Amino acid sequence: MSADDPKAEASASLSFSGVQMTYPDGTVALEDISFDVKPGEFVTVVGPSGCGKSTLLKIASGLLPETAGSVSVDRDRLGYVFQDATLLPWRTVARNVELLCELHGIDKEERARRAQAAIDLVGLTGFEKHHPRRLSGGMRMRTSVARSLTLNPTVFLFDEPFGALDEISRERLNDEVIRLFESEGFAGLFITHSLYEAVFLSTRVLVMSPRPGRIVAEFHVPFEYPRAPELRFTPEFAKLSGEVSAALRGGYED
Repeated sequence: MSADDPKAEASASLSFSGVQMTYPDGTVALEDISFDVKPGEFVTVVGPSGCGKSTLLKIASGLLPETAGSVSVDRDRLGYVFQDATLLPWRTVARNVELLCELHGIDKEERARRAQAAIDLVGLTGFEKHHPRRLSGGMRMRTSVARSLTLNPTVFLFDEPFGALDEISRERLNDEVIRLFESEGFAGLFITHSLYEAVFLSTRVLVMSPRPGRIVAEFHVPFEYPRAPELRFTPEFAKLSGEVSAALRGGYED
């Protein structure tokens, strides 16, 4: 990143400093994790199963306390999309999207306004009265994203949200996440097992080692936004994806 890049001077929206996580049984899940996510950055973390990727997000959100180091983030302006859409089956799409506003004590008229704006933004207009059982997997994840958007997050955490979807649905939702990232301007931290998803979405990709998870490589992604779906088939994209893959394999040997 060049010195005159405006993101270089921006203060971090999310900052990990020397974070370690040791569970009560003595298992060290994370070790000396330090990195920032600044406004206008979309950072994706890849690594082997069990390396602590999801633990990072739980610590960032406050769901899990770190055992050493520190995390800096405004948790009042934080969005979190889980691996499962975690929708309430008895609520309609609109009522599910309103849920976080309701829990934050926002009045009925304002939360309905925010919910409709978020529903429109994720492309679910017309499905407001549908219940989750009538939605596809991709539509349920859109509902989950819309729910977090109602709080106008400055930081958005994504914990492998599209891992259970078919490839076409996954690619379409990747395109939607990029569109939202450009329009809303949040700082994004995304967890995935897919190297191609990581490279396609991100401004930066971090590679973690097997447990205890440490950052062993960092890649700045040079492709400009908006990113066309065809980017996935270019030699430049394949080359960078291969470099990330090699770093991930190397992490096993570190």
